Amino acid sequence: MIRVDHVTRRYGDRLALDDVSLDIGAGQIVGLLGPNGAGKSTLIRIVTGLQTPDTGVVSIAGHDVWRAPIEARRALGYMAEEPTFYDELSPLEYLSFLATLRALDPSESRHEAERLLARLGLAERSGEPVARFSHGMRKKLSFVAAILHRPRALFCDEALEGFDLEAAIAAREELIALARGGTAIVFTSHVATELERLCDSLVLLHRGRIVRTLERADWGGSNPEPSPLERAFLEVVRSS
Repeated sequence: MIRVDHVTRRYGDRLALDDVSLDIGAGQIVGLLGPNGAGKSTLIRIVTGLQTPDTGVVSIAGHDVWRAPIEARRALGYMAEEPTFYDELSPLEYLSFLATLRALDPSESRHEAERLLARLGLAERSGEPVARFSHGMRKKLSFVAAILHRPRALFCDEALEGFDLEAAIAAREELIALARGGTAIVFTSHVATELERLCDSLVLLHRGRIVRTLERADWGGSNPEPSPLERAFLEVVRSS
């Protein structure tokens, strides 16, 4: 589903990615973990077609990201670390605009947009201009935009950063449901516990290289379901 073959990228004298190769199948959730400057965001930008590699090939659902960019981008969803919007639009207007660009059914996409906005706690603000939104609210809207069309490949760069606990739990459940439906997911985070609970495998990046790959059994197979503390929190919030 997602194939990265010998990708290298330099910024001047600095080697950001050094001969990186990955192969991620349908339904897999793969985490990228590494220190600042390890190359995680550069890799995400290259795989989503936002940045060119110096060498290497990337394909999404069998489509070369550079030779068949339209087909590749139709198959993917992308949540940026720092999302940008047309700030004068409301969330529903923005999502309707995206649905039109992707030729989605207007009624079905509207229903799904409203469902996802409600799940992430944005329903009451869905008619306001995005210009009024906090950083966390913008991150939530970016998440909804990335998964609205149920992509075959999904890239989440620091996806849950800025989310409140209830929204983070809901987003995690949505990601797991997408993976069960066959979506290949790449997820970056500096929060190791999020990666442990969500991912099937972890790729450790350091100085632009893959230095180790871990499978779920290597870290004890943490349960992706809400923890006892999270369940207690949800009971209080949802009963008030």
